[in-house]
Amino acid sequence: MNTIQSLIRDVPDFPKPGILFKDITPLLQDAAAGREVVAAFKAYAQKLNIDAVVGIESRGFMFGYALALELNVPFIPVRKSGKLPYQTIGVEYALEYGTAKIEMHVDALKPGMRVLVHDDLLATGGTAAAAAQLIEMQQAKVEAFTFVVELDFLKGRDPLKAFSNEVYSLVRYAD
Repeated sequence: MNTIQSLIRDVPDFPKPGILFKDITPLLQDAAAGREVVAAFKAYAQKLNIDAVVGIESRGFMFGYALALELNVPFIPVRKSGKLPYQTIGVEYALEYGTAKIEMHVDALKPGMRVLVHDDLLATGGTAAAAAQLIEMQQAKVEAFTFVVELDFLKGRDPLKAFSNEVYSLVRYAD
């Protein structure tokens, strides 16, 4: 995982002053490291008997789709409000300043499906928890959450415990 961490770039003051953004773009540009990421997620997920992978817009699509292919299960996109073409269900959730809404297609999951939620980064956990709410609205079950990067100091795992205790991150930052 040292290779993966070395390819995560710090971008100060993005998207606003005081934020140190963890940019996975260099990781995406390294095919060997990308295969390493997918292999690590696959090794973790194989023990879970997953029926689908839900990827959160937009960076969660990249490794989430590759993981779904490796597990031979459907990939379900969760997008910002108004971006999906078919009928949707949505959840509004709190951000630091205001709210946001994410959606998935109404027919994306079947009751009882076991779902893995994937995104590139776990910060406060709000977006992943909102995605988990969408999954439960379709009477499916969140089995696990996976992330490339986790910012431990923001305690993003806490809101996810209501859905699953399975949280796997490849690279974790204590501060």
